[in-house]
Amino acid sequence: MNRCIQLAKNGLGTTYPNPLVGSAIVYHERIIGEGWHQKAGKPHAEVLAIESVVDTSLLPEATLYVNLEPCSHFGKTPPCADLIIEKGIKKVVVGTSDPNPKVAGRGIQRLRDAGCEVTVGVLESQCEALNKRFFTFQQQQRPYILLKWAQTKDGLIAPSDTLRTSQAPVWITQQTARQHVHKIRAQEEAILVGTHTVHKDNPSLTTRHWQGDNPKRFIIDRNASIPKDAAVFNDDTQVVVFTEQEISNTKDVTYISLDFSEALPTQMMSAMFERGIQSVLVEGGAHTLQHFINDGIWDEALVYEGSVSFSEGVAAPAFNGKKITTKTLGNDILHHYKNPNS
Repeated sequence: MNRCIQLAKNGLGTTYPNPLVGSAIVYHERIIGEGWHQKAGKPHAEVLAIESVVDTSLLPEATLYVNLEPCSHFGKTPPCADLIIEKGIKKVVVGTSDPNPKVAGRGIQRLRDAGCEVTVGVLESQCEALNKRFFTFQQQQRPYILLKWAQTKDGLIAPSDTLRTSQAPVWITQQTARQHVHKIRAQEEAILVGTHTVHKDNPSLTTRHWQGDNPKRFIIDRNASIPKDAAVFNDDTQVVVFTEQEISNTKDVTYISLDFSEALPTQMMSAMFERGIQSVLVEGGAHTLQHFINDGIWDEALVYEGSVSFSEGVAAPAFNGKKITTKTLGNDILHHYKNPNS
């Protein structure tokens, strides 16, 4: 099962809206086939694992391992449970059941009804953690939320206006940490920033320093004040704007009208859920981040601490998170937190 998890991680950032799945086929304690799901619409992990077996006559005596319950419904591909039955595999080990209502135990039951011996719950917590985005989306009906910001040694997230010389980022961290941010962007389905961040930094919010798809961009712009030539409106990826105004969609931008007198994080996450977004990286600024923290709607926080100080500026968000890890990225430090209440 550890090998299944390892294989599944290869698809991080590329399988949306599908979960991360890896599969291994074992015959007499030797792996004879393995595979992982790469992209929606392409073969599932179990299919690739079965196809990779050179001597298919061994399958009836082999055991198929998979971190997530085999599907039992027709989507873009046929049900994996049917293929397992067709190939005569008699033993299947499943890490965790699938929370998707279209599956939800039906794949396991179909296998058992066909005479397969199915074991469920091997490394279950690790398998659920692997698909934390998928599970949160299915069970809580919202995206998995990661907060991210960089702060100085003196606890500031941005300099005061007197320290700025142009509409461009004032870097707190160095290249290694900034490249790491782009790696994280490539893993998440969407990215969210507020109006102030766009006005001050003019970010493009892409993965230009890392290989991978650009996240879908979600922008908070209450009064529709962001200029149309801002970098966030280039054609690198989809753009959705949350606003209080009634604005017609264009071919490049979708506008969603929200009630800014009510809790914004809940409204935005509901709108993302309706659009099938499974994860979002909230990059700021401080006001936007604090909204999520105050409302308790977040799962993890990535805090990059640089070696510089501003002496005056915008304070970093205040929060109580459970620290998971701390690691060095060049001259910077990354603090990784989890919301103890999520």
